[in-house]
Amino acid sequence: MLLLFAGPMTRDESQKYQPDFNELIPLSEAAKLSGLSSDHLRRLVRNGYIWGMKIGRNWVTTKKIIEEYIAKDRKPGPKPKSVDQADKSD
Repeated sequence: MLLLFAGPMTRDESQKYQPDFNELIPLSEAAKLSGLSSDHLRRLVRNGYIWGMKIGRNWVTTKKIIEEYIAKDRKPGPKPKSVDQADKSD
């Protein structure tokens, strides 16, 4: 099951996927696996781009989710301005 979305997932979509408790890893471990910061991963979870949840004061996800995100064709860096935004600034 691929759980990555082009945009933020809805609350219902997020709640449909519930991994086994033994699959969960803290975002600090996910950061080591991915090479991304735990803050960036937390932002991805909050914005719905990857699955994760907060248990107590700790954010968790799964190794499978992180591996799928890393394998996805991502384009890091600043995004180009859309044509509409470029026209408004002139």
